[in-house]
Amino acid sequence: MTTAEILKKVRKIEIKTKGLSNHIFAGEYHSTFKGRGMSFSEVREYTPGDDVKFIDWNVTARFSHPFVKVFEEERELIVMLLVDISSSSLFGTQQRLKRELITEVGAVLSFSATTNNDKVGVIFFSNKVEKYIPPKKGRGHILRIIRELIALEPTQAGETNVAVAINFLNNVLKKKTISFVLSDFVSKPYEQELQLASRRHELIGVHVYDKYDKELPPVGLVEAIDSETGKTQWLDTDDKNVRSAYAAAFDRKSKYCQQVFRKSGSSLLSMRTDQDYVKVLQSYFMSK
Repeated sequence: MTTAEILKKVRKIEIKTKGLSNHIFAGEYHSTFKGRGMSFSEVREYTPGDDVKFIDWNVTARFSHPFVKVFEEERELIVMLLVDISSSSLFGTQQRLKRELITEVGAVLSFSATTNNDKVGVIFFSNKVEKYIPPKKGRGHILRIIRELIALEPTQAGETNVAVAINFLNNVLKKKTISFVLSDFVSKPYEQELQLASRRHELIGVHVYDKYDKELPPVGLVEAIDSETGKTQWLDTDDKNVRSAYAAAFDRKSKYCQQVFRKSGSSLLSMRTDQDYVKVLQSYFMSK
């Protein structure tokens, strides 16, 4: 892809996703992630209706009548995107590739964050961490993220490893973050790493998949290529047992993903390439 083609795609995605973040998600995003941290501001005299748990007993004792602590919201947050750029993300048979859906969702989340004056960073991964963009603010920074979402490719073949990205998050960012893991989660196990990260960070998984990740169409004998390992295998897609085994493999990966996110206390969203991701995001923001 040439530089001109990349810039054209960046502009197209900016127009679409910035509009969504401004007109649809701005309020929902703020409501969902507000008040994640509170800092002490001042004390004032108690008035009827104040929560008694905020009474400052030291000041109250000194002045012989009640005072309460006043806190203010720490509005600035750090939003991290953990983005799967492994070769399996380049699969798609319907409206878009999985990688294209990940790019749009990542762009919407980035613009929503920057609209609320939050910092955004990205960890790109495949079977290893491919690139790290530290959290920053500003339109130029977001456009750089979108360029990398579009153009960055894995440097070597290998099975996706979500765990390495989560470990990197834990090691690099000590302050609490709101972290979205965008992947098809066709990955090596990552349960322990997810549980550890969830103690410090708020994690939201975004499971992206294609219709034909889940079901194999009966189209006869086909040569299937594993996009990550390069291994080939002939499959008789007219064989019901073959199709059942294919569907069962997808279900195993999906159930594992659901279980480990639930066990860690983290949220998990599911998005199919031919369905409206806007509704999925809106439903999540409004449910929080």
